[in-house]
Amino acid sequence: MNKKNRLILFFIIVIFSFSEILSQTKEETEKKSLSYVLELIEDRYDIRFSYADDTILNKKTIVPKTDLPLKQVLLILEKNTGLKFEVIDERFIAIKQIQEETLASQQLEEVYIKNYLTSGISTNRTGAIIVKPDDFGILPGLIEPDILQTIQALPGILSVDETVSNINVRGGTHDQNLILWDGVKVYQSGHFFGLISAFNPHLAKNIFVAKNGTSAIYGDGVSSIIDIQLDPSINDEFSGGIGFNFIDANAVAKIPLSKKVELQLSARRSITDLIETPTFNQYFDRVFQNTEITNTQSDTDQTIIRDEAFYFYDIGTKLLYDISEKDKLRFNFTSIFNSLDYLEETDILNTREASSSGITQQNIATGITYTRDWNTSFSSDIQLYGSFYTLDATNADIINDQRLDQKNEVLDTGIKLNTNYKIRNGVNWVNGYQLFEVGVTNLEDVDNPPFRSNVKEVLRNHALYSELHLTTKSKKTDIKTGIRANYFGKFDRLLLEPRVSFSQEFLSDFKVEVLGELKSQTTSQIIDRQNDFIGVESRRWVLANDSTIPIIKSKQASIGFKYNKNKLLVSAEGYLKKVDGITARSQGFQNQFQFVNAIGDYEVRGLDFLINKRFRNLSAWLSYSFSENYYEFDTLNDGNRFPNNADITHALTFAGAYTIGNNLKFALGVNWRSGNVTTLPDGDSPFAREIIYGPPNGERVNDYIRTDFSSTYTFDLKGKAKGKIGVSLWNILNRENILNTYFIVNDDSTISRIDNKSLGITPNFSFRVSF
Repeated sequence: MNKKNRLILFFIIVIFSFSEILSQTKEETEKKSLSYVLELIEDRYDIRFSYADDTILNKKTIVPKTDLPLKQVLLILEKNTGLKFEVIDERFIAIKQIQEETLASQQLEEVYIKNYLTSGISTNRTGAIIVKPDDFGILPGLIEPDILQTIQALPGILSVDETVSNINVRGGTHDQNLILWDGVKVYQSGHFFGLISAFNPHLAKNIFVAKNGTSAIYGDGVSSIIDIQLDPSINDEFSGGIGFNFIDANAVAKIPLSKKVELQLSARRSITDLIETPTFNQYFDRVFQNTEITNTQSDTDQTIIRDEAFYFYDIGTKLLYDISEKDKLRFNFTSIFNSLDYLEETDILNTREASSSGITQQNIATGITYTRDWNTSFSSDIQLYGSFYTLDATNADIINDQRLDQKNEVLDTGIKLNTNYKIRNGVNWVNGYQLFEVGVTNLEDVDNPPFRSNVKEVLRNHALYSELHLTTKSKKTDIKTGIRANYFGKFDRLLLEPRVSFSQEFLSDFKVEVLGELKSQTTSQIIDRQNDFIGVESRRWVLANDSTIPIIKSKQASIGFKYNKNKLLVSAEGYLKKVDGITARSQGFQNQFQFVNAIGDYEVRGLDFLINKRFRNLSAWLSYSFSENYYEFDTLNDGNRFPNNADITHALTFAGAYTIGNNLKFALGVNWRSGNVTTLPDGDSPFAREIIYGPPNGERVNDYIRTDFSSTYTFDLKGKAKGKIGVSLWNILNRENILNTYFIVNDDSTISRIDNKSLGITPNFSFRVSF
């Protein structure tokens, strides 16, 4: 460790060691947020509150004295908040608005664990994770609630190449994650070719993440569900914010146009084409390493001068119209865009030649939803939606006088009808129907020699589902069971997919969870590294054809145990997952199987473990994941199984977040995991312009280690406005981690080893004003 890195680490340790001395204790009579006070009372009296988020929104109260009985404490809370605190039993208390009419459409899954790792992250009773960006605290390396970076802090979720466009949930590939934006599937998840989430977190209300036991309302996504939900309710007053960091500038606003109409808006644009920051430089080097963009020498030893321009933006909007107390109309729209243009110049036969290349990537998603609350027990909603994704690239080879045009398009349209019947308190019955049609086009056009390929596939799917959710009055038993029936008319195939989620609390502080599901999906991504989009984007969407590209099917079962008492959470979950119908082209092989078409499966056995201890100002956690992930292809490796490209046997995170006075926050964390798998050439085999490889994925690169730090400070401005400053350091020890190793054959028949490396030390800074 050099002197500079030691000084940085020493500075961080000093901050943590002496921060308690600098903290100032507030007077007991000062009002604090109700959510903060509820957490204190839960720990003090060993009870649990249940409520809808909007019920306690913007509510404040004094902190009751510690020597008061619980009954008197509840009276104080009712007096300060105007809410009703209804005692269900000796351990559970429901919070309701006075004379509140709870309609079926307003039913929310109750929170089981709040402040999971940090504030703004919680779990519900079915084992799913809920992230609330508005309440987000702080995580190491993050100063803003980047949606897809945040969920990678959860056990069992990581990225083998350090991006948000390749998130591996329990060993799956990224295309096996169903990502929804207010109910509409999106096919593009990243900016800057995967280093930044493509979703503005400041507009999102809740992010729902499920790894197993998902609801029957969800089709697709054999590895996980990432459901990004916008605010469903009209707010009483205007709110918004504007800010920037070293990569982009962004703004968000919620504008009540009347008591019945509200407009929600968000916009974000990169500043990278206007100014080069240290963060941009690190991102650029990471994304474009070993590509045409940074390779300034041609195969003919001619020097090529390149000038590139890169930018991205995303916009989002939601229009809310309460037609009546029982009828609501919602319209949402988002557009995600990336653009890269670059100019090549070189001298050919003493003549200056120039050519222009570029790539654009865009996803437009929109939906309109009508909700009807027929009575206090029954509600229905219907949604019409569409999602259009396109990836266009033009690659001009100035040396070989060749131009390649490529296009990948996805058009996904559909309708969803859902009903919710509240049979009685604690018993809900959900039924629904979904019809959607997906069309995928892949085009390649070469001018020298002339070649054109244009392949289009269309598939229509009908789905019926039914689900029953039962919660006992004591809240100790929760059962959700359902089934989804998918019919693919083109293939005349019917797939039945049961889902189950069961949890039981026992001995007051212990809980057991049993989850299981069968799922399927018809869209996937193939990876063609030798004929990709300018060497930058190699993934393109394809559609199942029931022959060379089958329907992907998964089955998964897990059992977990949780202990939660006195701000100590211990969680362990073992699982078994198998996914059938994957193709070799979707796995990104860079060894002897790189050009092979084959169909197989992978199987994962694993354990996710977490221990999280929260003190008054400190939250510390240790998470560990163990997994064994193996491929099995009948036509590859003599039919013998071999390690998956996403096989990370061990992954461990040790981190902490510290808060001083609710305004100043620090987070420091260390991530360690096993090195990624790789395939080495067989040194004992003869070589003749073709690499002879050893056992597939038989070796690993060095272990991955990364230490991150972040800090934010919130301060009051005029009126209700608040300012927030954030500073982060990603990989503060500047460790060089190898993410991927592969080999190529040179013109002189020698072999070169290519190492793709992770981000080095990457600083970031943010400033935001909320009002």
